Order: sequence, then structure tokens, then C-alpha cells
Amino acid sequence: MNPDFSTRFGGGASGTFVNPVCAAMLAATIVLMFVLPRKYVIIPVFLTLFLLPVGQQVNVAGVHLYFTRILVMLGGIRVISAKMTSPDEVFGGGFTSIDKIFLFWAGVRSLCTILEFVNTSVIINQAGFLCDVLGGYILMRYLIRDEDDMVRALKTMALVVAILAFTTTCERVLGRNFFGYIGGRLIPATRDGAIRAQGSFADPIRCGTFAATLLPLFIWLWQEGKSRSAAIVGFAGGIIIVLASASSTPIMSMMAIGAGIAMWPLRKSMRIIRWGMVIFVVLLNMVMKAPVWFAISHVDIISGNSGYHRAMLIDSLVRHFSDWWLIGVQSTANWAFEMTDQANQFVYEAESGGLLTLIAFILLISWSFGRLGDARKVVDGDKKKEWMFWLFGLALLSHVVSFFGIAFNDQAIYSWFFLFAMICAATSPVLAGKTVKDAEPVGVRPPSRPWQALPPRVSSGIRRTV
Repeated sequence: MNPDFSTRFGGGASGTFVNPVCAAMLAATIVLMFVLPRKYVIIPVFLTLFLLPVGQQVNVAGVHLYFTRILVMLGGIRVISAKMTSPDEVFGGGFTSIDKIFLFWAGVRSLCTILEFVNTSVIINQAGFLCDVLGGYILMRYLIRDEDDMVRALKTMALVVAILAFTTTCERVLGRNFFGYIGGRLIPATRDGAIRAQGSFADPIRCGTFAATLLPLFIWLWQEGKSRSAAIVGFAGGIIIVLASASSTPIMSMMAIGAGIAMWPLRKSMRIIRWGMVIFVVLLNMVMKAPVWFAISHVDIISGNSGYHRAMLIDSLVRHFSDWWLIGVQSTANWAFEMTDQANQFVYEAESGGLLTLIAFILLISWSFGRLGDARKVVDGDKKKEWMFWLFGLALLSHVVSFFGIAFNDQAIYSWFFLFAMICAATSPVLAGKTVKDAEPVGVRPPSRPWQALPPRVSSGIRRTV
């Protein structure tokens, strides 16, 4: 096999790699997943998904059964069992627009990758990809159905972050990664003499990004007042992890969150602000000597950052549009130096599945923002609810910013699916009553909680609101 293809499929360890501690942890989680009530399953599942070092696997006839893959596969059995034995919906809020576009994205990307290579190895690889993404997404949607599940999930995430904050701090101070003793990387990476902590993740950037994108959700947990101690631990631990990772991408994600919080008073003028940003980017491209995406190369937060490489990834993608637009491209090694190093999720989507996959991925993000925006408009006047949807939007924004600096290929992808499950669980109860709120009597001031107060139907004297 061409070695350039190893970044796409067929790479990884050629044999079984199992640490006894990790195997015991996985076995205990599997047992608990089938014996605990649904609402408590999230605790062992999250601890295992995010704290097992990446790479633990059983290799069966060339098929890589990663521990996370085994977990989500068996989680799918739990979901199927629940569907067959319970009249309740498997997904909180039913089958949403986010679910539809997610399935479309996963299916198109997998099909295009198979068409690129057309061999048995890639079919096996894409079966694993679909198992990871569909299994992980469905499991998250099943476990997180309502606000109580959201709070419980974030309390568990706070525990995960607290453990990672302790280990990454020790990693920086002692120069040893504790997860290295159970199958992770023992000696941490360094750059310009500075240790870059990575914990249980594949590299420091993904570790720091995982923590940074959770910060808005911990702010919401504090606001709810149901577990402020967990919110404090999670928020403080997240900042510690970001700093310990010594990476620019997580810090940029945190800066985006800070900017979003500062724009809260302007939340009703976002359409004007978005178009203003588009016009600014167009004008900036006109005055810059290089294309506008080379502005990334001037970002220098952490010494030794590779902003120029990120800019070159985008530039190479644009210049080689004819190579990838239909179904993606087999290899990018001949585009420019180190172009096989995937450090941009958008570029990776385009290379993996062509223009249609890239569009589907962007629509997945866009529709999620739109769903949050619609929900915020429905609860207009209830500042607490509005603030919740705004914070969830900032969590989504932090992921988008991070995608310009990294592509997810480890357990960090499950935090991405976790956010979609949170968005669906938070918005579904509000948007379910949207048709009721759409019609209101002329001249009547909307109540502070319109989705609860309006009658199911108004026969006359009504006006439509947006």
C-alpha cells in the first residue's frame, strides 16, 4: 500500500495492543452500561471514552477494534434493546434536522472515500468509521434527552476535566505523562523547550481543545445552580488543561468564547454583524498581498506555532480544487511540503469526501447555529433561557475555531457529538411549541414565557411573527 494512504486508512498498529488496566476499565464499563438505569450509564461511559489512552485495541484479521469502538458498538446494542422494549423515544426531542444532516454527512463521506480507492481495505476502514461516528452520535443522543441528563453529563465531564487537569499539571512539572503507564505516551512532547501536555489524548492540541470547548457549558452549569461546585471545578480545570497543552489552537478557542460573551448585548443584531464580518474579510482579501487565509500565519500566541502550515493547507486545497472536488483525493503528498499532516478539519473533510462532504459538514454546523438561534428567539424575554442558548452557541463556535487548527481523529470527536446531543436536548422542548408561539393576538404583549402561556390556536385577529 502507498504509505501516503496510511493517514486515510490502513495505518495504525498491526497487532493487538492492550493494557490490563484499560481492559479492566473497559470490561467494568460494559457491565455497568447494561445493568445501570439509562440516566446513570453516562457516568462510566464518559469516564472510559475520555480517559482511556488512545490506541488501545484488539486486532482481529486486520480489523482494528479500538476500545472506544467496542464501547460504542455495545452501546448501540443497549440503544436497540431500549427501542424494542420501551415505548419512549430513543432520541430526546425526536429525529431533528441536526440528526438528518449528520446522517447525510457521514454517509456521503464514507461513500466517497470508498469510491476513491475501491478495495476491500477501505470498505473495512469505512465500516469502522461509520461505527465510530454513527455509534458514538446515537449513543450520545440516547444518553442525553433532557435538562437533567445535561446536568448529569456536565458533572461527569467536570470529573473528567479535573482528572486531566491534575495529570497534565504533573506532566508539565514532572515531565511524565501518567497515562503513559497504562498505554499512552509516557514522555510528553516539547516545543521550543516547553512541555506540551496531552493527557489521554493523541496530542496536546486535541487535549487542550477538548477542555476549551467545554468552558461555555460549565458556565451554563454554574448559571443553573444545580451543581456550582462541579461547574467551578470544570471551568478551572479546563483553563489549566489549555495552559498545560501549550498550544495556540485551544487558546484561540478560548479567545473566541470571550469575544462571544462580550457580544451578548448585541445578540439581536447578529445578522448585521455577520454580514459586516463577511464584508471585512472581502476587503481584507483585496488589500492583502496574499490570500486572506494567510492571515492565520501571523497568529503567534505560543512560541513555535505552525500558523503558516495551517494557511498552506487552505491554500493548497484551493489551488488543487480540480483534484478533490468530486469525491476527494487519495493523497495530498504532492501538493506541498507536509500536506499529509492534517491540521484543519474543513480541509480534511474536503480531501476525504469532496465538495459535497464539505458542504454537508458546513451545513451541520450552520443548522446547529440556526436551531440555537431559533430557540433563542422563541424564548425572547427570558434572559436565563436566552443565555443558555447563547452559551451553547459559543461552545459550537469554539469548535469551529479549533477546526482551523486541528482535525479530530481521537476521542475528542465524541465531545463534538456530545455537544450536538446537548443542543438537541436543549432546543427540542422549546421549538416543539414554536407553532403555538408563531401566532399571537394583535396588540397583546407576549408573556415572559410565551411557549407556555399561549393557547394552542388563535382563530382570528392574529399576526405572524418571525
